[in-house]
Amino acid sequence: MIASDAREQLDELGYVVLEHFIDPELLNGLKSRIKELFEIEGDQAGAEFRQEEGSGRLANLVNKGDVFLETFGDPRLLDHVRVVLGDRFKLSSLNARNVNPRWDQPQPLHADMGAIPDDSGYWVCNSVWMLDDFTKSNGPIRIIPGTHKLGKLPQDELDDLLASHPDEVLLTGKAGTVVVMNAHAWHGGLPNQTDKSRLAMHAFYARYDKPQQQYQKELLDQELQDSLSGDLRELLTLDDPLNDQVSRNPETRSGFL
Repeated sequence: MIASDAREQLDELGYVVLEHFIDPELLNGLKSRIKELFEIEGDQAGAEFRQEEGSGRLANLVNKGDVFLETFGDPRLLDHVRVVLGDRFKLSSLNARNVNPRWDQPQPLHADMGAIPDDSGYWVCNSVWMLDDFTKSNGPIRIIPGTHKLGKLPQDELDDLLASHPDEVLLTGKAGTVVVMNAHAWHGGLPNQTDKSRLAMHAFYARYDKPQQQYQKELLDQELQDSLSGDLRELLTLDDPLNDQVSRNPETRSGFL
């Protein structure tokens, strides 16, 4: 169960900030393993999904260390995701994004996967795990509250997706904070004006009948799949023929995330 004010914020604003969510030991473990993965993967980091100029990216994290198995199935997190997506949803992807120091290019305002709510409601929900402090100057995320309700993409309404928006809010917080976002809300990363990089992990969820951004059954080692508990198998939809149908085709998987 979640607090009524958190539910109201998700419903009305499209996001909620959960302070002190990540245990310090888990936080250190995530940062250590992600740093190690960037060193191991080098120029190929993020290549399974997307590489991005000005930011280091990692994809398919479920397959890259036991520490990540402690994150995306956290019941506290899933209770908040459930407010957006209902009772039936799945992990769509688990990625990391590290904004380089002095990178001056913002992301355009977007909705994840270019998603517009359909007759069944919302179908994308993101969670941003702040592994470093998010400040106003080191590449925070800006979000336009309430835009998840519009049923439109920002490119349909705005002339300049990089320009400041009069209603934008900057999502900032201490390392260990998690933000849950209705990912239909318009949002985008801002420039990093500091001399240090800024690291986050994104646990991204989709409604059960929509494609995964990264088809987990195809990406995860069989040994790992065989070792997972029933709850995690269900969240990854490893035994779901419907997900095999909707997620197997790469053309159904897109988005800026």
